[in-house]
Amino acid sequence: MADLILHQYATSPFSEKIRLLMGAKGLGWQAVEIPPILPKPDVVALTGSYRRTPVLQVGADIYCDTALICEVADAMAPDPALYPAAQAASARVMAHWFDTALFTAAVTYLFQPAGAQSMLGHLAPAQIQAFAADRKAMRGEGNALRMPLPEAIALLHDTFGRLDQQFRAGVAHVSGPALSVADFSLYHNVWFIRRASELARLLDAYPALQAWHARMQAFGHGKVHVIGSEVALAVAHRADPAAQSGGVAPGSGFEAGDAVTVTPTDYARDPVAGVLVALDARRAVLRRQDPRAGAVNVHFPRQGYEVRRAG
Repeated sequence: MADLILHQYATSPFSEKIRLLMGAKGLGWQAVEIPPILPKPDVVALTGSYRRTPVLQVGADIYCDTALICEVADAMAPDPALYPAAQAASARVMAHWFDTALFTAAVTYLFQPAGAQSMLGHLAPAQIQAFAADRKAMRGEGNALRMPLPEAIALLHDTFGRLDQQFRAGVAHVSGPALSVADFSLYHNVWFIRRASELARLLDAYPALQAWHARMQAFGHGKVHVIGSEVALAVAHRADPAAQSGGVAPGSGFEAGDAVTVTPTDYARDPVAGVLVALDARRAVLRRQDPRAGAVNVHFPRQGYEVRRAG
């Protein structure tokens, strides 16, 4: 199996989602600790301008967005399956909702004044100011990842209450009897809230949810070895991007070799430019050339990303 390199940082909830997934699958992996805010020169050398965390590197192939990273990890280590046949559709839909709507509610809840102190109190004033400016830029003019606080609290209570009831009824996992990707997408939201000491009391009303969280937490993070970003860049430079099957789907409006950009549709809307290698209903793959990383393929899920002709 090729080496798995996760570019992540310790307090990132989406990084925790993938760290736990590595543990559940018993995978060995390498961790590169990256800055939580810009500038991220070593990450950008691999991804172009994609700035979200985490990013998975396999040789000279760079996988963006945890929705896609989960699929890659599942293909490499199919047991336990993240998309069990009887729950595959519901698990995907639920995972997407937890990663978007529920996460937006969690961010809104946690970064009210009482929560911000818990989350950022260890930082110096200048660091807090830099973090706030970075996240404001990520949200953009539409203020993505924010909703009115009362609505965020209501959404969290409604979701956690329904899940708690489901767990108490004997359903072992989020989307049904079997573990699935939806469990990992819910997990990182609960993990995130538990980090804010005062505000974490919201979870006290949901003991079955907390018992489920404890069962998930027991997976741990697998076998991890920390490396420097310069090592990861050297790995990419020495490797060749993997051959891509399928190419560009007919009727997509694009052809292989087109100069294009890929941009998230919600937040952190920084376009990544490259040459189109593959495109279908589920993925987009660009070839990039970087002086430090060499030739790399950058992979995105199709859902949640806009593909446009460059220029």
